[in-house]
Amino acid sequence: MLKITEADINGIFTDFGIPGRCRSFEELQRYDYEDSDPTGRSVRLIVKAETEDGRPYVLRFKNEEDVTPDIVEAQSRFAAALRERGIETPRVYASDGRFARVYGIGGYEVIVTAEEFVPGEVRVVDAETAERTGMLLARMHNIAEEADLHVENEVLFDPLTGNDLFDHEMFSKHESVLKEIDAELYDSIEREHARLAKAVRALEAEPRYAVQGDISDCNLYYTEKGELGVFDFNRSGDNSLFADAAMQAIFEARLMDYPPEIEADPEPVILPAFLRGYGRVRPFTKEQRALFPCLYALVSAFWLGDLKWCGESLEKAVSSGDAEAVHGHMKRVLGRLASPAPDILP
Repeated sequence: MLKITEADINGIFTDFGIPGRCRSFEELQRYDYEDSDPTGRSVRLIVKAETEDGRPYVLRFKNEEDVTPDIVEAQSRFAAALRERGIETPRVYASDGRFARVYGIGGYEVIVTAEEFVPGEVRVVDAETAERTGMLLARMHNIAEEADLHVENEVLFDPLTGNDLFDHEMFSKHESVLKEIDAELYDSIEREHARLAKAVRALEAEPRYAVQGDISDCNLYYTEKGELGVFDFNRSGDNSLFADAAMQAIFEARLMDYPPEIEADPEPVILPAFLRGYGRVRPFTKEQRALFPCLYALVSAFWLGDLKWCGESLEKAVSSGDAEAVHGHMKRVLGRLASPAPDILP
């Protein structure tokens, strides 16, 4: 397991031009991968370190598959470019002109970045926060497009590839079981999927620009002046800007923490608020208005929570041989594909 010492931190402070010496530090996040590969040296560690005068900084240590110094450098440069253009985001420090530096620490080779620590993390998403998040994302998209900013890296929410929200292949891999239960229903689902997927493939023709890639409550913060800011560019990459807006909006409407009064059903409040805020800064086109219902239907029908993660998922129903539950899933999938999506783009 990667272990960090005050001596390691002081060396990093010196290299990145951070004044003072480390007084204390704590781990904010750690992902160790030794369980899957005991001989490996893959790790992600985020540390908050304070100097003797009480100033806090965040140090990130990475050794992960497909994460290179050049990717981390590009992500950090994207964050710095947004900050230079008025987006509230923590200052990223450079060492010898680069934001990402490789260190050998305790037998691990890790990519290290250093940035300001910012307090005021958003804990719950209400309608006001959702609308302001939409506005913030639209401003970031405008900057990325106008400045032609790019990060050559995969993102979490690209609807044209594997993503963290929905997955048709997770459904269709059970084709033999599903067709045995109701072949006509399965074929109807596949026809609807093909129709909607064809429409969404129009996104292939759109230019792609850098996006932050993970506008979640734990990556947002309020400044002392009440401005909404964003940090953690760990998932930054290139995406269609409309696809990013739509997918991030659904993500924020379904998978955050919410006030008690809406937590039972947050989407009718959060989704239109987010899109309303986005549209105020970056208006949606006629083509995007026509495309959103298709994308929304695909996300809802093949929602990974329902297919894989929830206690009564399709995966569990198939594994247990519960034909009635499987049939219920199939009917819900077709209903979501065929039902009109909410007309909520402003």
